[in-house]
Amino acid sequence: QVQLVESGGGLVQAGGSLRLSCAASGGTFSRYAMGWFRQAPGKEREFVGAISWSGGATAYADSVKGRFTISRDNAKNTVYLQMNSLKPEDTAVYYCAARLGNGVYNLNYDYWGQGTQVTVSS
Repeated sequence: QVQLVESGGGLVQAGGSLRLSCAASGGTFSRYAMGWFRQAPGKEREFVGAISWSGGATAYADSVKGRFTISRDNAKNTVYLQMNSLKPEDTAVYYCAARLGNGVYNLNYDYWGQGTQVTVSS
């Protein structure tokens, strides 16, 4: 059983940056692909991006491509989401997720964190 805890959310002005972290425990972190998702009020949860076991492969939603970067530190059992050039439409609860396996395009994740709120003011 993998436990995931996100941190780093908050309130930021449009154009600003935030870095989210997701600390994992309870499993062999390097065997899991990691993903970030978000859910805005009244909307369905959507894929933001994912990273493979080693960090060698990443995938991003078109809406964040070029602004967000996912990275991971397997020694620290942590995955990061660097968010730059934030827009009000990025406001959402952000969740990290883990999936046993390596691909970045499989969106069926096994474990989820509790989420962290990101609010971007205009």
